[in-house]
Amino acid sequence: MYRCARVQGLDTSEGLLLFGKEHFYVIDGFTMTVAREIRDIDTLPANMHEAIIPRGARQGQSQLKRTCSIFAYEDIKEVHKRRYLLQPMAVEVFSGDGRNYLLAFQKGVRNKVYQRFLAVVPSLADSSESVSGQRPNTSVEQGSGLLSTLVGEKSVTQRWERGEISNFQYLMHLNTLAGRSYNDLMQYPVFPWILADYHSEELDLCNPKTFRDLSKPMGAQTEDRLTQYKKRFKDWEDPNGETPAYHYGTHYSSAMIVASYLLRMEPFTQIFLRLQGGHFDLADRMFHSVQEAWLSAAKHNMADVKELIPEFFYLPEFLLNSNNFDLGSKQNGTKLGDVILPPWAKGDPREFIRVHREALECDYVSAHLHEWIDLIFGFKQQGAPAVEAVNVFHHLFYEGQVDIYNINDPLKETATIGFINNFGQIPKQLFKKPHPPKRMFFHHLDNLRPSLAPVKELKEPVGQIVCTDKGILAVEQNKVLVPTAWNKTFAWGFADLSCRLANYESDKAVIVYECLSEWAQILCAICPNPKLVITGGTSTAICVWEMGTSKERAKTLTLKQALLGHTDAVTCLTASSAYHIVVSGSRDRTCIVWDLNKLAFVTQLRGHRAPVSALCINELTGDIVSCAGTYIHVWSINGSPLVSVNTFTGRSQQILCCCVSEMNEWDTQNVIVTGHSDGVVRFWRMEFLQVLETPAPEPAEPPEAPDCCSEDKIEGREAHDEDSSESDGEEQSALQEAEPGPAHGRASRPDRDRGPKGSAGRPGAAWSADSGSDDSRRWSDSLSLDEKDGFVFVNYSERQARAAPPHPPAVEARPYSQLRPGYRWERQLVFRSKLTMHTAFDRKDNAHPAEISALAISKDHSKILVGDGRGRVFSWSVSEQPGRSAADHWVKDEVVDSCSGCAVRFSLTERRHHCRNCGQLFCQKCSRFQSDIKRLKISSPVRVCQNCYYNLQHERGSEDGSRN
Repeated sequence: MYRCARVQGLDTSEGLLLFGKEHFYVIDGFTMTVAREIRDIDTLPANMHEAIIPRGARQGQSQLKRTCSIFAYEDIKEVHKRRYLLQPMAVEVFSGDGRNYLLAFQKGVRNKVYQRFLAVVPSLADSSESVSGQRPNTSVEQGSGLLSTLVGEKSVTQRWERGEISNFQYLMHLNTLAGRSYNDLMQYPVFPWILADYHSEELDLCNPKTFRDLSKPMGAQTEDRLTQYKKRFKDWEDPNGETPAYHYGTHYSSAMIVASYLLRMEPFTQIFLRLQGGHFDLADRMFHSVQEAWLSAAKHNMADVKELIPEFFYLPEFLLNSNNFDLGSKQNGTKLGDVILPPWAKGDPREFIRVHREALECDYVSAHLHEWIDLIFGFKQQGAPAVEAVNVFHHLFYEGQVDIYNINDPLKETATIGFINNFGQIPKQLFKKPHPPKRMFFHHLDNLRPSLAPVKELKEPVGQIVCTDKGILAVEQNKVLVPTAWNKTFAWGFADLSCRLANYESDKAVIVYECLSEWAQILCAICPNPKLVITGGTSTAICVWEMGTSKERAKTLTLKQALLGHTDAVTCLTASSAYHIVVSGSRDRTCIVWDLNKLAFVTQLRGHRAPVSALCINELTGDIVSCAGTYIHVWSINGSPLVSVNTFTGRSQQILCCCVSEMNEWDTQNVIVTGHSDGVVRFWRMEFLQVLETPAPEPAEPPEAPDCCSEDKIEGREAHDEDSSESDGEEQSALQEAEPGPAHGRASRPDRDRGPKGSAGRPGAAWSADSGSDDSRRWSDSLSLDEKDGFVFVNYSERQARAAPPHPPAVEARPYSQLRPGYRWERQLVFRSKLTMHTAFDRKDNAHPAEISALAISKDHSKILVGDGRGRVFSWSVSEQPGRSAADHWVKDEVVDSCSGCAVRFSLTERRHHCRNCGQLFCQKCSRFQSDIKRLKISSPVRVCQNCYYNLQHERGSEDGSRN
């Protein structure tokens, strides 16, 4: 048992740290006296209690509520030694459920507590149990020992050099290792200003002038300020000889800087008010514009050298005044509200975060980031290199310069602690020599080729696909794989309403659970971790079950919590281990977000036009994708609607499954992937398009679809008739106006530059057949609304349906970089591509079409795996030679016996040749032409037919003419 003080923000709460047999406990509000008695702190006289945190460090009365926290040893992922008030007196504990505590101790106790943690949590030595995936004892710098070379142990820096972790991850890792913590506002993680261009309509990430000089601190970004700081250092004189010369008397990170950046969000609003004496600062001095904040820190204000915080690269909400705080007005009359963003952010905080993160990860920053690391964490932080780099701060900012326990003068102690609290602290120095630059790597083009045969075959429709390091795993519907070993399956849907735990390989039941029958029929289930199973079904409740892991409880399934909120059957579930949330979808046309740790309601997602059939969560951004009928909806993790689109292509078509690409959250090429009952996999991308400020009059809102979707449709078992697979429309109907919502209003008609002279086309009217059909063959946008099978569809007329080209290319949105008068930027979901081979019902060369029932993306994003209603799993992988291998739009060899051009029959002497553009089969003579194909991203000449060749040449000539 140890006395401790829990640190959170500006507050501290004293209590006790207890080590038990399987758990440790942090109990606020109690202390242990010299006589080892446990007493309530509030009942002790002042002379009987010596506080752990010195009085000068406490910011008034603590506002923390008393809590008693319990942590299982097996859930502890990391424990780090920490500083508090620049003293080695704290540890920070990270749990697998996302909780982390910063605990301060009396002088000399910290190391004992740390050793106790190492003794009771043996998993701390295992890299797989680390939050960062790195062994705790791994060096930050490059290893040079023989053992390191032999076993391949990599330092954090070496992993970054090789591109194994992103710039953002590396900076977060360095902040953690240097003692920076979200729990301590005085040692908050610090990130660099990356850009110097906050006025352009579009960022040029290839132009060095776009970026700040990362080799210099903020005080040296302009020559005028640099000269003044050098003069201050040179002319410094202290008559008492206690304070050595310095360039900067203020710091680049402090509690006030953090609170000022985040003042529009709670609890930082209250923290800012406490630091300001209970009121907001003058409006002209508060953070209200990104550009003005940059100019102040880099040019105008000699007392301002602040850097950024991580939220600038992942949290758009801090830029919005969603709570409508009265922040006052500037002297020029401008009322403060949302943060003013640069023009290249298009007025959207999410776009600002995405572009800002893209800039952080770009090649220029990757090549120069080590220079900034040298200043903050490296060899230029202290000593002669710091003087040469104009990077010397007041001496009280540095570790080891003062011992607050040995200051006998109470006034001096209070002043010193106040200085440390209010002005900031230099991070721990991690590098003693120059930091190496990052090595570059290249991305593969997104060219997909299908496997000619299934990579996996099951007896029933595929329900889940998991990509592991060892291979591809797949199970039927009504089954889910149990992480992280993936060698067990949890199955439901039996006649006796029982559930079963079985071996994956043999499918033999190991345990039969009969306790679930009282919760009616189960329709869906997930296993977010090896201990939990979450089920949903006709009872409308989401049941959270805990599977026994110890020998005594190995065969038990205990109900932890029943989550109530839906009014109809729960049809789908998904969970995020990164954000610790569960999302449930129901026939009542709503989704509910639940806290996985607290097992409590968070928010409800309304506005679906049909029962929710598929869900997924982006583990990088927290965005939630929900699919209902033919509609895709995208929501922020806080429940704000971002965008929606109708994907209608046929009367029997609905979305059955979905997934998202998660390679890099800043990448504009990221897609949402949907699997449909017509056997087609479709790709969608969020883009910003220019739309009219005042949209044209809209037709009346269609009525909500009647609730007549049968259970078998939700489960993806709707029977299909091949004769009805001809689509009444095509992907362009997905470009219809998005469903209105608070986040974006009603989507108006996007302006797309299509013609060679910049003529604007209409939505859904800008593409022709792949074979290069006549330009006059265009879509009309006169549409009708229809209701069939419980879903709302947008139908083309019969004449338009007959004219539909078989394989429309992806819509290429070409928004102007500069916003034109009368227009505004709007986020929309744009159709990008589709996969039809093997499964699509409207392809005559597919012998056994089937609905898409499951989707998965490999970890390296080189493959997408497609499971269908016939139990087949097909793999689509990145083609290293575009145009040289089979593509989705290619007609299969076995279904064509003669040339599409001259009708000559194929034989042993007359070979088949695919036109790479239209995908049809031709003889040698008819396919003797060669051309590059820009829309398919094929840059070298490949074989095409005569008709496609002339059309491609015509397109190239039109583009060249428009440039001239």
